[in-house]
Amino acid sequence: MFSKILIANRGEIACRIIRSARRMGIATVAVYSDADARAPFVQLADEAVHIGPAPASESYLVTDKIIAACKATRAEAVHPGYGFLSERTSFAEALAAEGIAFIGPPVGAIAAMGDKIESKKLAKEAGVNVVPGFVGEIADTDHAVEISNQIGYPVMMKASAGGGGKGMRLAYSEKDVREGFEATKREGLNSFGDDRVFIEKFIENPRHIEIQILGDKYGTILYLNERECSIQRRHQKVVEEAPSPFVTPTMRKAMGEQCVALARAVGYYSAGTVELIVSGADPTGESFYFLEMNTRLQVEHPVTEAITGIDLVEQMIRVAAGEKLGFGQDDIGINGWAIENRVYAEDPYRGFLPSTGRLVRYDPPEAKFHQAPFSPSPSGEGDAGYVRLDDGVAEGGEVSMFYDPMIAKLVTWAPTRDEAAALQVEALDAFRIEGLGHNVDFLSAIMQHPRFLAGELTTGFIAEEYPEGFHGAPASEETLRALAAVAAGIECSARARAAKTSGTLNGAPGNMSDWSVEMDGERFAVTLDEGHAMVDGHRVEGTCDWQPGDATATASGNGTALGLIVRRDGVRWAITTRGATHLALVLPASVAPLAKHMIEKVPPDLSKFLLCPMPGLLVSLHVAEGDDVEPGQPLATVEAMKMENILRAEKAGTVAELRAAEGDSLAVDQVILELE
Repeated sequence: MFSKILIANRGEIACRIIRSARRMGIATVAVYSDADARAPFVQLADEAVHIGPAPASESYLVTDKIIAACKATRAEAVHPGYGFLSERTSFAEALAAEGIAFIGPPVGAIAAMGDKIESKKLAKEAGVNVVPGFVGEIADTDHAVEISNQIGYPVMMKASAGGGGKGMRLAYSEKDVREGFEATKREGLNSFGDDRVFIEKFIENPRHIEIQILGDKYGTILYLNERECSIQRRHQKVVEEAPSPFVTPTMRKAMGEQCVALARAVGYYSAGTVELIVSGADPTGESFYFLEMNTRLQVEHPVTEAITGIDLVEQMIRVAAGEKLGFGQDDIGINGWAIENRVYAEDPYRGFLPSTGRLVRYDPPEAKFHQAPFSPSPSGEGDAGYVRLDDGVAEGGEVSMFYDPMIAKLVTWAPTRDEAAALQVEALDAFRIEGLGHNVDFLSAIMQHPRFLAGELTTGFIAEEYPEGFHGAPASEETLRALAAVAAGIECSARARAAKTSGTLNGAPGNMSDWSVEMDGERFAVTLDEGHAMVDGHRVEGTCDWQPGDATATASGNGTALGLIVRRDGVRWAITTRGATHLALVLPASVAPLAKHMIEKVPPDLSKFLLCPMPGLLVSLHVAEGDDVEPGQPLATVEAMKMENILRAEKAGTVAELRAAEGDSLAVDQVILELE
């Protein structure tokens, strides 16, 4: 077994690998860029080596720097995590030339499966179902249009070396192909150093299913069940779970055996994932097709660990050290249900725009939830479920524009799917992030969505269920009444504290039990009493433990438990719970009629400006001064978080002035151009 390994990655996956290595008694080395000098993974490792500036191309992607760090620290092996160098054959070959072990599959398998074009050819030869499409070289945009017309729309354009949702464009028409083909090539080149693109038929109403495989160097290859990864946005996974609510035992066996056959055809060992697309329109589940094989650890691997009890990182290390797998296919079971939510630095209330900046407050679910076991305990607390948090950030740290915007992975395990989803809602209610936009509310809304709970998933779930964008999870009338009572109680406590401090009620009426609460466009009459409240004539039994100065609280209303985040927003209280923030204006009932005379501040009209919605690089301007534009017309392309975003005209007009130039680094809300 190795005595010391180096992790050629950063963030939460570096922390994850370090923890498994530590349990195995293996020393660890972290490498870090300027941007990560104070990151938790650097502190967690036994040693750390600085490897360069913030851009990955000058640090984490430089093979020579990784090898130099191995030599300086005498690390015997390298775990690449995912992304960066994890699927680059040149990296694995360079390590081998220096006598350093690569904790991953053989070079031949990486080469065979890393090229999405060649991998489809190999899959077909191995007897695996493949999606109809064109897997040859595409000369230019005109050629791409010709191919797409032959296949039939919709089609998917994909970077040959792509992954992680980058370098992918869905096209429903020739116009979409002409707009997106060059962008797909650029994303492939920028993210993976390869601008080749292939085109395939887009399977409508698809489910995204993947099979986790694990093999050793002695010919044993196993499949560790499946994961459902259908809930995606812009081809980036958001929610994953294991097992899938759609896959039957017969399907699981057929999929697993085909994936093992493919892995065997390329001499695979270590952990890997075969991704499949399944037609949700086929009730038999037999219409599944090979998408690609990821020759590395997946972001969503914790849900497989949760239902199998197998530490995949540990097994990768053992296989790389030459050990045989200590179990067989018949030993792989399914225990309970696991769900993973990816907590991203993005603002779902502003079209999911990337958000960068400092984590002014980072308070995840309680520390006891960190480092949960890989499988539930046979008895005791684990039987009711547990929460596992994989993160690599800390309060005061920064989410940088240079790397992926994922903040954390929140994983819940429970005996049933409904219980695992309910546990997600509870944990998300306890997740406090301030300083930048995040998607915690959105994730909670998904966990409560009737369609999700019914298991009726496709990759179009988000687009179909939130066509007008996300505006917070809907709340039932009973929940709103409970929140109205909570808001009144909070205001009452705040005023009582102020009165105690100042020695006067500051003009408040002596009777502090009758309140008017305006919230979510409704007005509630609330009367507080000991242990209960009357809200619009409805009795609400419950409690709230909020005290002045608290940022979080718990409350109950008629048997419903709520985790709350509470803050002042001007004259209102902002109460966040169960996937939405509710702004409550609480006034004594006697003065509430005066509220209608309050003057609302009207925001300025900015419709004539094209504002940059996120920090990024202005890749291209599609118009010039004096050009007439129509609604929906592309005006500019901004690259952020390694993704290109096309900004379109919201209304017709004429370009009066360009305020930025191609190549400029833009700040949030910076003016790009002005319309007459």
